[in-house]
Amino acid sequence: MGVKIVLKDEQVAELKECMKLHKQKPGPLMPTLHDAQRIFGCIPLEVQKIISEELGIAIAKINGVVTFYSRFTIEPTGKHVINVCLGTACYVRGSQLILDEFSNALKIKPGQTTDDGEFSLGATRCIGACGLAPVFTIDGEVYGSATPNSAKKALAELLAKQN
Repeated sequence: MGVKIVLKDEQVAELKECMKLHKQKPGPLMPTLHDAQRIFGCIPLEVQKIISEELGIAIAKINGVVTFYSRFTIEPTGKHVINVCLGTACYVRGSQLILDEFSNALKIKPGQTTDDGEFSLGATRCIGACGLAPVFTIDGEVYGSATPNSAKKALAELLAKQN
């Protein structure tokens, strides 16, 4: 919730090296953003400014791309990322109740990260698993035919692994 990111010199140097390679090909922005997300864990305004200077692309355009695609984040994410699909098939089968279960259990809203940096919660649109609706993911693993109880159980299992 408003975690300040510190850009390390070696991370900035790594991103600039990646951009050198991407500039040799058409359309360097998307591969650069993927690298930035991997290197920093998010793409805050400070990183967008570096990309803007290096690639000669307006920050407004970069920010528009970053905020449009759910793959990119402008804030650091937690160690564990939980996403609940709110696409049509999942929503009509009760995914909002699953999202509410995670939100209540973690005491955060979608788009937020717990104060300890352990968990981020997201509400996503279709993840392409409509036949398993409703679905949620934890660290990329898909949980299908989900219920609030299966969400509670999956979270309890994850917490047990941490202790």
